[in-house]
Amino acid sequence: MSSGGARSKARKRALDLLFAADLRRESAGDTLDRSIGEGASPTNPYTETLVRGVVEHLARIDEVLATYAQGWTLDRMPAVDRNVLRIGVYEMLYVDDVPDAVAVTEAMALVRDLSTDESPSFVNGVLGAILKSKPTLAV
Repeated sequence: MSSGGARSKARKRALDLLFAADLRRESAGDTLDRSIGEGASPTNPYTETLVRGVVEHLARIDEVLATYAQGWTLDRMPAVDRNVLRIGVYEMLYVDDVPDAVAVTEAMALVRDLSTDESPSFVNGVLGAILKSKPTLAV
């Protein structure tokens, strides 16, 4: 399997964990730890990298999202979109071996499959705006 396919699956699993944590109003790190404790550890280590990375940088990621999601508060976004955007921003700002275009494309693919009809263009717009400003964003 290509690393792209494996990473796509890892992103989907990370989204599942972030989404579950969001619904339970708990840290995604706790959700991940419980999943591992129950013997359902991620098959791809990149899932854990994504979840722990989003948790570690959540305040900054949400701050960036709040700045660039014009007219949308994080609370008003569909939970899938909010967490896909968190993964996308984490990859764009903190993961050096994922090209920004791949982070955006993968985020759009996740919401295309799992969220509303408007979600791909919304996610693309938010991540595109962040990408344009990336050189000036402090991480």
